[in-house]
Amino acid sequence: MSHDPKAVVEEFLRVIMIPDPDTARSFIAPGARIVFTGGRSMSDIGDCSAFNASRYRWVKKRFERTDVVVGANEEEAVVYNCGTLYGEWPDGTPFAGNRYVDRYVLRHGKIVEMAVWNDSAERMLLNLGLCAPWPLPE
Repeated sequence: MSHDPKAVVEEFLRVIMIPDPDTARSFIAPGARIVFTGGRSMSDIGDCSAFNASRYRWVKKRFERTDVVVGANEEEAVVYNCGTLYGEWPDGTPFAGNRYVDRYVLRHGKIVEMAVWNDSAERMLLNLGLCAPWPLPE
C-alpha cells in the first residue's frame, strides 16, 4: 500500500464507496477516531456504510480536490478531500451537488482520524419544507 497521503485517502474513498468495509479497514489504524456529520462517533468503518445505507438509497462522492496540508511527512499528514455527493434519497429521488468536506489524519500511512461534513441534513430539511431555500425570496 502506498504511503502517499493523497493516494491513501483517495483509494480509501474509492473502496468505501463500493462499499467494501472489509478492504477499507486495511486503511484504518486500530483505535481510529471516526466522526460523521452531526458529531456521530463511529467505532468501525463498517458503521459508515451502515449509516449511509440508512440515509441514502445509494451515494457516491465526486472528488473536486484532495489537499495534503503543508508539512506532511511519513510520521503524520493531514489531508482534506472535498467535492460533491450524488445519489438517491431513500425514496428514490435523485440528488447531486451536495457539498462535502472530509478531513483525515494519517500516521505512518494509516488513517487515525476521519471527520466528515456535508449538506445532506440541510437538503433534507429543505425537501421536508422545514427551512426556506437560499437566497430567501424578496
